Amino acid sequence: MKEARMLTNPTLDQMQALGLTGMAAAWRELTEQSGANELSRDEWLGLMLDREVALRADKRIRNRLASAKLRFAQACIEDIDFAAARGLDRRNTMALAQGQWLTAHEGLIITGHTGTGKSWLACAFGRQAARLGHSVLYVRVPRMFEDLALARLDGSFPRLIDKLSRVQLLILDDFGTHALSDQQRFHLFEIVEERYQRKSTLITAQVPVASWHDLIADSTVADAILDRIVHNAHRITLRGESMRKQKSAPLLTAAENGEINQP
Repeated sequence: MKEARMLTNPTLDQMQALGLTGMAAAWRELTEQSGANELSRDEWLGLMLDREVALRADKRIRNRLASAKLRFAQACIEDIDFAAARGLDRRNTMALAQGQWLTAHEGLIITGHTGTGKSWLACAFGRQAARLGHSVLYVRVPRMFEDLALARLDGSFPRLIDKLSRVQLLILDDFGTHALSDQQRFHLFEIVEERYQRKSTLITAQVPVASWHDLIADSTVADAILDRIVHNAHRITLRGESMRKQKSAPLLTAAENGEINQP
């Protein structure tokens, strides 16, 4: 037993030094199990490798979710309430959750009145994208325009545009809250042009897609932007009035109720 401990400790130290945290944890658990000696060396190695692979996969997902900065960090596909009277189709939603639209660099547009759960649903798709191995970034469009305007002043504009262009799924939340200025039209065109047929973009908006042309205002730029956003995008339209008008919203999930109660 003493000799085994002498061998075990240096082995664990080497695993930790190599960053094999999962294998080290599996090794410790196996040495504490009475029946572990009945396992072959190949079985020991297989169990240790399985733990290492699982641990690294979990770490990658955690890192992607931390970088995504999702507004609703706990939103997930499994918690979607399809019983709510919003016109949300289960089959279509679960098909989108498979992620083929992401690998095909297609878009997703979610529209509906305020309070119908657009942002929460967008974050659920963002979490799912991270699970499937895609990098994700969530931004609110009004804040994004503010950051881009400041970036032009301090010289960080190219770096910010590159960040918005490089991420595999960019979630643009609250698009169309106001008509765009000349500078905002330019910024939006730069982003969609860089991402077109290279990356996926998810956009949420209160106003229907048919009204986006007027929000962008400039006819030529609007045509160019919408051509790159709309033609290869899947669409989800959430129906129903704002739930803020009600004292309670029992048909929504707890996370969605949190969304509509934001000040």
